[in-house]
Amino acid sequence: MLTTLTLAFHIIFATIGVGVPLMISIAEFVGIKKKDSHFILLARRWARGYTITVGVGVVTGTCIGLQLSLLWPSFMRIAGQAISLPLFLETFAFFFEAIFLGIYLYTWDRFKKQLNHWMLSIPVVLGAALSAFFITTVNAFMNTPQGFKLVNGVIVTLDPLKAMFNPATPSKTFHVIVTAYLSSAFLLASIAALQILKGKFTDYTKKALKLTVTAAFIFAILTGIAGDLSAKFLAQYQPEKLAAIEWHFQTEKGADLILFGTLEKNTNVIKYAIHLPKMLSFLSFDNFEGKVIGLDQFKANEIPPLYIHYLFDTKVTFAMLMIFVSFCFVAFSIWKKQWTYNKWLLRSIVLCGPLGFISIELGWILAEVGRQPWILRGYMKVSEAATTSRGVGTMVWLFFALYAVLGVICTVVLRKMFRNNPAEAELEFRFQGDRKE
Repeated sequence: MLTTLTLAFHIIFATIGVGVPLMISIAEFVGIKKKDSHFILLARRWARGYTITVGVGVVTGTCIGLQLSLLWPSFMRIAGQAISLPLFLETFAFFFEAIFLGIYLYTWDRFKKQLNHWMLSIPVVLGAALSAFFITTVNAFMNTPQGFKLVNGVIVTLDPLKAMFNPATPSKTFHVIVTAYLSSAFLLASIAALQILKGKFTDYTKKALKLTVTAAFIFAILTGIAGDLSAKFLAQYQPEKLAAIEWHFQTEKGADLILFGTLEKNTNVIKYAIHLPKMLSFLSFDNFEGKVIGLDQFKANEIPPLYIHYLFDTKVTFAMLMIFVSFCFVAFSIWKKQWTYNKWLLRSIVLCGPLGFISIELGWILAEVGRQPWILRGYMKVSEAATTSRGVGTMVWLFFALYAVLGVICTVVLRKMFRNNPAEAELEFRFQGDRKE
């Protein structure tokens, strides 16, 4: 429960930490190329807000490191050696990002060529992406552990690079990074759309909306590709997880893809579902007659909870909505510009902001629950890895209070930071030749 609480809170700030730096870099680059101060101001304001979320992310990330050893001692005793390299590299990537973020923030207007300042954003973007990459390899290792030999519960030989670059690494890291980009782009887009709905129909808000939704459309396409790669990975390396997600009970060729529906209690009877003939086989193997392993091939106590089907359907529905909304905006901006700022479209963009992060939460729960009952697949179950110490219940409430305080402080600071300093006023101030940060 405590680990779930911490990760659920941390993943919000971790996602922002990966995605927003790229949007900052894109905005500044566009501003330089177009010689447009609106985009430069976007980058400046996003960067200021980003630093607040980084601070909260550091605290929650530290809590996760503490809880790994505190709550999962048996797991760390076995896997600690194998995951120490990516954990170290993740810390290195974060400090690399933090150093250049500080330089980036304090060198606005210090260069004759603005492009030189923009180049400082590149290490920040790379550091954020690498941080996500390295920490995700830890989760990938838990799904497809390799690179070590276990004798009597002790690792006797270890290849840390092989452990880190395991079969799950490519699909998982790609999926995590592009979904962070998508969610962050829609978060910023929802803010711009909300401002327009409130009557702030200015060049600044219009340019912010167009930039963010266009970026979101590109990232949405990449997210679809990531989902396809993930399906193919599961079919090959974690067939029990794929079968549980799709309620695929019997091994067969030409397997149907099941969308939505309900499962009768204590039976394998599926009602009210949409069946897409042979599509599960195609998505898994690019072959309509591909053989998809069903749950009948696994022991009952090694099958993941079947409710993950609902999580998956909800997540995919939200993803499809984000693709549709961003596509409509981009299409309208090209062919029907008068429809671009339709109130219903703007409201849909506002809705996609929180939906992006709900999808992130659902995806994380799906990934973790879908691995059950294993914490280290094939080697150790969750029940064997958890601490038996008392007092964890009290710690849950203490950490909940900490996260509540951090969440409130972060929200209040961000609101005051921007509500007391409107973009139009700041833009006018900078046009007058003053320099303020």
